[in-house]
Amino acid sequence: LFAIFAFATCGGYSGGLRLSVDCANKSESDLNIDIAFAYPFRLYQVNFDVPTCEGKHREKLSLIGDFSSSAEFFVTIAVFAFLYSLAATVVYIFFQNKYRENNRGPLIDFIVTVVFSFLWLVGSSAWAKGLSDVKIATDPDEVLLLMSACKQQSNKCLPVRSPVMSSLNTSVVFGFLNFILWAGNIWFVFKETGWHSSGQRHPPDTMEKQSSSYNQGGYNQDSYGLAGGYNQPGSYGQVGEYGQSQSYGQSGPTSFANQI
Repeated sequence: LFAIFAFATCGGYSGGLRLSVDCANKSESDLNIDIAFAYPFRLYQVNFDVPTCEGKHREKLSLIGDFSSSAEFFVTIAVFAFLYSLAATVVYIFFQNKYRENNRGPLIDFIVTVVFSFLWLVGSSAWAKGLSDVKIATDPDEVLLLMSACKQQSNKCLPVRSPVMSSLNTSVVFGFLNFILWAGNIWFVFKETGWHSSGQRHPPDTMEKQSSSYNQGGYNQDSYGLAGGYNQPGSYGQVGEYGQSQSYGQSGPTSFANQI
């Protein structure tokens, strides 16, 4: 979803600006000069006609700059990230056994995630710089400087409407959000590879040795020399310290003294 928002807000952009040139001779003026541009922002190919305020003659101008490389690179990363995410989702759900076979799937997934994290960082940074240049190249005040009629003080050149760049700003934000998302996912994919758990796993021999030493040299309830029982009604039998049976009856102190 983040990848879709990234390439949709950038690749689907189209905008424009409007200028007005009010010549000293009003009949030569043009108060609505519309200049439209769109992705991939090859601005040097955007042509428009403006009055020269010297008769009916008009001059043909074009915007300055070519920012298609950074924009297309950004959109390409977003499209491939979307396709890989879609394919990975299908594998996670329907081919989980194949994914974990020989640890190949998690290893490939880990490498691809690292690569996409790096590409998102580079692509978003490049597009942020490209968008800044696009804003300068399409600034109405900068475009007015290209017109010869605007260099004469008798003529009035004014910007009527500036291009709306909100969706392009959103694309840059989604680009860096994708970088954070993919970079954070590196940790979870790393745990799937088994490298994380193998470093913390206890050997089975150690657990067996601890269990055997507990049973042999430790506490054993059967070796505790207590054996008691009720042999007769009113007498309680207990094994003494030297292995002789001692009984405590109800015959009183005399019987107890004889037994001792």
